[in-house]
Amino acid sequence: MAKPQTNNQSLGGKSTVKRGDFPIEGKRLEEVKTPPPPPRLKEFYEKEVVPALKKKFEFKSVMQIPKLQKITLNMGIGDATQDIKLLQSAVNELELISGQRPVVTRAKKAISNFKLRQGMPIGCKVTLRKARMYEFLDRFVNIAAPRIRDFRGFSDKSFDGRGNYTIGIKEQIIFPEIDVDKVSKISGLDITFVIKARNDDEARALLTEFGFPFSKRV
Repeated sequence: MAKPQTNNQSLGGKSTVKRGDFPIEGKRLEEVKTPPPPPRLKEFYEKEVVPALKKKFEFKSVMQIPKLQKITLNMGIGDATQDIKLLQSAVNELELISGQRPVVTRAKKAISNFKLRQGMPIGCKVTLRKARMYEFLDRFVNIAAPRIRDFRGFSDKSFDGRGNYTIGIKEQIIFPEIDVDKVSKISGLDITFVIKARNDDEARALLTEFGFPFSKRV
């Protein structure tokens, strides 16, 4: 009686399996995926920004070159003490904007005049690093910021003396991820760019190289 033909043999009896046909040991075939490409702004930083800043400030080491470390988005919802649904909407909107689930911020102390008790939820925040940080900066500079009404650029005087830069956005609807028809309340948010730099001039130069829309000085 003839033996049944196995899956790895052709009609001629020879194996048709080639080296590389099997997935990585211990993983299923569908789990072996190509890693996503790096953010284009990160590649731009490494290829264009680093050489430009090194030449401008005459850095002797690559470690001296300013670098964006993280971006923090903070949305305060004062009316959340009266209507908790506003806080839930803010959390969902900030997640759409950042691509990452925010954490709820709570009051550190009680303020009787505002009917605020210690530990009450008053807002939400999210911290972006690495790929999501670069992706957010790319979308903010090229898509969101130009949608601000009567926009003439951001002031370059909002640095804290250590290279960190904070701006306030009055309306969350400038971000294309937000569906205006589903917004229950217009809310603002603060965005902080934490930069590793020796001073504000180096941090300003870094953001300028990224195309950050600073207002022109008169």
